[in-house]
Amino acid sequence: MDLTQELSKALAELKRITGITLEVNIDTPEAAEQAVIQIRCLCTAYKEKYNKSDFLQGLMTGGIPAYDITERANRLHINPDDKRVLFLLESRHIDETVSEILKNMFPAQTKTYLVPVTENTLALLRPVRPGETEADSRRIARTIVDTLNTEALAQVQLSYSFIFKSLADLPEAFRETSLALKVGKLFYSEQTVFPYNELGVGRLIYQLPVTLCENFLKEIFGPDVPESFDDDTLGTINRFFQNNLNIAETSRQLHMHRNTLIYRLEQIEKRTGLDVRLFEDAMTFKIAILVLNYLQSERNH
Repeated sequence: MDLTQELSKALAELKRITGITLEVNIDTPEAAEQAVIQIRCLCTAYKEKYNKSDFLQGLMTGGIPAYDITERANRLHINPDDKRVLFLLESRHIDETVSEILKNMFPAQTKTYLVPVTENTLALLRPVRPGETEADSRRIARTIVDTLNTEALAQVQLSYSFIFKSLADLPEAFRETSLALKVGKLFYSEQTVFPYNELGVGRLIYQLPVTLCENFLKEIFGPDVPESFDDDTLGTINRFFQNNLNIAETSRQLHMHRNTLIYRLEQIEKRTGLDVRLFEDAMTFKIAILVLNYLQSERNH
């Protein structure tokens, strides 16, 4: 190990997180090693004492024991017993513009904390005001997505958690919110907001074994299971489902002649054996598409 290089890194890290510049004169490798250890301890202590983001990130991912939460939260002037809701947003790239817009939407006095999770995922921990409900969480989620889309031109997908009463519940809220984002992106990609409690059959499919899903598709389609359907077909089917299998309304919304729509639906029946004009076949087709998406995602990992 190059101790001189390690010492330079440690000093640079100290300056980055504290703003303090130190000059260290060393005579022996042992002294250099000791200096590196001490500077790293200083960095860790500073992060623990002054960095709310590090504390909340560690808490979300289960890196802080339950018995230590209240003391460390109080040290950072975070009330451990405020009611809160967790929002988890994802975009291709979260830059300074996105962060600044969120800080303007939720200024410091609101005691809302922005916590980086990955390069393209950001958590937002917001206290719940008296009288607020989960309907307000949905409204706030929609406002965040629309504002970032308009002002930062950022395509954002966002999930949010249940309202929880204590920071001790934050790890569970993070698990729920992470699951909602994964399931939402996979099964309901046309949406941008994914409430933790509205994942529908997607939540069930996401937790099924791959072999069970493959057997289900073989049962529905026979040996020739389609790998996917083209965007036009899926767009037509989704609109048809959204309109409760109403041919007239679907053809009107798609600016398509009724006979053209019927022809497309008949082609799907020829290809799959499912007549999506019938409720039971429509339900089976919908579930089959969700399962296909899930298997495709698993194969790509």
